[in-house]
Amino acid sequence: MEIWNNYLEENKERFLEELIELLKIPSVSADSQFSDDVFEAAQFVKARLEEAGADNVEVCSTEGYPVVYGEKIIDDSKPTVLVYGHYDVQPADPYDLWTSPPFEPVVKDEKIYARGACDDKGQAYMHIKAFEMMMKTDSLPCNVKFMIEGEEEVGSDNLEQFVIDNKEKLKADIVLISDTSMIANDVPSITTGLRGLAYLEVKVTGPNRDLHSGFYGGAVANPINVLCDMIGQLQDESGKITIPGFYDSVIEVSDAERAEMAKAPFDLDRFKSSIGIKDVKGEEGYSTNERTSIRPSLDVNGIWGGYIGEGAKTVLPSYAQAKISMRLVSGQDPEKIADLFEKHFKSLAPNSATVEINRHHGGEPAVTPIDIPAYKAASKAYETTFGKVPVPQRAGGSIPIVALFEKELGLKSILMGFGLDTDAIHSPNEHFGLFNFYKGIETIPYFFKFFAEN
Repeated sequence: MEIWNNYLEENKERFLEELIELLKIPSVSADSQFSDDVFEAAQFVKARLEEAGADNVEVCSTEGYPVVYGEKIIDDSKPTVLVYGHYDVQPADPYDLWTSPPFEPVVKDEKIYARGACDDKGQAYMHIKAFEMMMKTDSLPCNVKFMIEGEEEVGSDNLEQFVIDNKEKLKADIVLISDTSMIANDVPSITTGLRGLAYLEVKVTGPNRDLHSGFYGGAVANPINVLCDMIGQLQDESGKITIPGFYDSVIEVSDAERAEMAKAPFDLDRFKSSIGIKDVKGEEGYSTNERTSIRPSLDVNGIWGGYIGEGAKTVLPSYAQAKISMRLVSGQDPEKIADLFEKHFKSLAPNSATVEINRHHGGEPAVTPIDIPAYKAASKAYETTFGKVPVPQRAGGSIPIVALFEKELGLKSILMGFGLDTDAIHSPNEHFGLFNFYKGIETIPYFFKFFAEN
């Protein structure tokens, strides 16, 4: 609509300046030293929602960081869209690998560089500005509610209770989320599936103290060696995960759907080049895109033990630890998978070592049908602004709250992501294209328009 295009053109610079101010706030939910900053980010979001025209805006307390809620109900007979996003961000470590400070946003090469630029401050902020655009042009076509939280990057531990306690407040017809990516700026896509997650921390202990490697080396099991050997047994040479029962509940994707997925443009050489590797590796019988979307995976996310300081210290460490995550697909339950992992991993330990396992957050996989009215509205919105019908694609990441919304609110989620896989989310030099930021603001109102017309 011309009024939306005009409003966006007139306010582009201000929208970007506001996003920069939000990105300056180091709202790292995983690190308690940033606690005050997380609360500050919540207040920032609240203020912007109020300025945009939302009613009943509040910062809702939880046992952890708050949820920012706001709404605009124009007509009870019209459909209601529940917009979800998060204002917390990943830790910025390692800082020395950033080309500019992570919380001092820099715009260069038509991208904004900062922690949270894409995940998820930039994408969540698109919705606030799209809402403002509809409000200021008196063209909001249906009701809208906002729920923007501050604990997504640490597992949304308190969101479930918030949702359970506020089912009436959160009552809607569909959930709209922008926390995913699309294939390319000239190949729009909508995420229709997300993998689940089971995340654990393991500790292997040997002797009751660090030992002199000369006096004891060769006679006592080294916990680091033991841990590495145990991890090495979790997958076979074909890339299959060896945990008994791990694949039993996997819902296999049909050959027809795999054929449709294969139509999405993908350049393997470019993929390898973009991350500096010579070859890919994964489960045999599946393409790279399938390995990262419709197949489960197991990865070590961190490992440590012994002496890692400067110089040499010849010790045989008392213990070694690792963080291990498993991405799950349709049919797999994170609690059951964690149970299977724990039983199997402990069975791999030799008598010379003991194993402790601590479970962290997890989440269930989710799939959105492409034949529901909300998906059709999203597809038509992309087609309107990009000039192309978007490709439905399954993603490798996890957004545990998608399954939560379906379980507790009975709502499907539409994942209208505008980021790119090359945006370096969770990594140094995270960025978000200005094209993508503005295109999101331009496209979102059309979703509201077409959804209201269904």
